[in-house]
Amino acid sequence: MRVEILCTGDEILTGKTINTNYSHIARRLAEVGLDVHWGTTVGDDRTSLLAAFRQAGERADAVIVNGGLGPTVDDLSQEVAAEACGVPLVLSEYWMQRMTESYARRGRVMPVNNKKQAMLPEGAEFIDNPIGTACGFAVTIGKARFLFTPGVPREMRRMLDEQVIPRLLKLGGITGVTRLKRFHTFGIGESRADEMLAGIPGLAIDGEIKLGFQAHYPQLETKLAARGADADDLLRKLAPAEAEVRRRLGNFVVAEDEQTLEGVLLAKLGAGGYTLSVAETFTSGTIAARIASLPGAETVFKRGTISRALPADGASKEAAAKLATELRAESGASHGLAVLMQLDEGADRPDFGATIAIGIADPATAVARQARLVGGRDWVRIGAAELGLDCLRRHLLGLPVDERIDFERR
Repeated sequence: MRVEILCTGDEILTGKTINTNYSHIARRLAEVGLDVHWGTTVGDDRTSLLAAFRQAGERADAVIVNGGLGPTVDDLSQEVAAEACGVPLVLSEYWMQRMTESYARRGRVMPVNNKKQAMLPEGAEFIDNPIGTACGFAVTIGKARFLFTPGVPREMRRMLDEQVIPRLLKLGGITGVTRLKRFHTFGIGESRADEMLAGIPGLAIDGEIKLGFQAHYPQLETKLAARGADADDLLRKLAPAEAEVRRRLGNFVVAEDEQTLEGVLLAKLGAGGYTLSVAETFTSGTIAARIASLPGAETVFKRGTISRALPADGASKEAAAKLATELRAESGASHGLAVLMQLDEGADRPDFGATIAIGIADPATAVARQARLVGGRDWVRIGAAELGLDCLRRHLLGLPVDERIDFERR
């Protein structure tokens, strides 16, 4: 089945807003075995939108339209869809009531222009939006089934998983169950991960289990996508490959599936009854922000110290270990983490970088490591924060904190 994703809005056409909705929709469709053949972006222009709908209706089997379902005059999706279908817009009394009750629960009166969101093409299939006021719907234009979703990311994502993808799978006659297994690693690049996983039976870009990589520095996501006749069949196919990937990637795996590195750390600290204080230079408090904002962090996170100043002996292992030890004692935390960064002089350039020193102290000992990262200020700042979090993870798990990573330079 050939699928097209059609995104609307002047803000994404002109680049003022980064179109993350498209990437999310395309990625989710690929994960369930649906092929995206076209991606189209159209501004808030009635003539252009109508032409795009008609063109998509001739070449695709299914079209996901994202955006243009709001209450303002530049939200045109319902009106243009009705024109393309040759039918009038009609009021959905059900959706009008839903919106009115939603506003009433919040102690507000619904603005008059929100009525526009309850106007749907006559005969349209209703697609529920459980968390917003933009009503989804489906119509047939040309030979394609069009499914309309709101531009608000959290609304679109829930509707995509609960409403849109099941309809598309049924439309394409795709049966069975699917699973996407994700491994998040730090310290290895795509080429190395590909080499480490070579030769696993049934695991390939076009194998029974589809292997894929997505790099988003400083982490790499390794993905296994599989389909089975039922849950047992899927488990039989995926479990051995999953275990082998976990074994081969080894110490570099920082989290899996929906987990995050900071979430894994917080859970480990909490399970051990530990607390944490952090000192950072040049990372703008990135580490503290990633941990302290998580649910449950109030019982674990003790203190975050941010500075641009370095100790007298710079970003040395000794200085990092000493700072982590002092921080732990002063704050009353069970664990202290210090991340020191000594930047190169001058403007950003390919060989620009920094010396990073990580210190970790607990009640029994203090450990440290030093690394050199290059690639510009933002690159080394992000890398230093990730390295600090990963070293703490390794220390808590009894793994070596000084295992060399691909991003280090001599």
